[in-house]
Amino acid sequence: QVQLVESGGGLVQAGGSLRLSCAASGRTFSDYRMGWFRQAPGKAREFVTHISWSGGSTYYADSVKSRFTISRDNAKNMMYLQMNSLKPEDTAVYYCAALGYCSDYGYGCYANAARYAIWGQGTQVTVSS
Repeated sequence: QVQLVESGGGLVQAGGSLRLSCAASGRTFSDYRMGWFRQAPGKAREFVTHISWSGGSTYYADSVKSRFTISRDNAKNMMYLQMNSLKPEDTAVYYCAALGYCSDYGYGCYANAARYAIWGQGTQVTVSS
């Protein structure tokens, strides 16, 4: 199976930008649909965005739509999350994850953390006001 490692987190002021990376190794990265989730202290893990195998289809949580952009480079075994106009409420540990099985492919599956089979260790993003 694929192994995932996130990087690029850090401390940024509100309104700033960060680019997270997710490096994949092991099994063929392009076999997996991928997602980003985040978890703030004391809160449940939250869906952020999802991308299809080729990158042709993307899905976003309403809270990040128009501010965040997911992308992937299958030739480099990499996935990215460009985060612009960051807000203090974006502060969380961000995880990349590889989707497992969906009985019905669609937003309901892609936004469900329980459907993801493989997770990275996470990278901290802190947005100061």
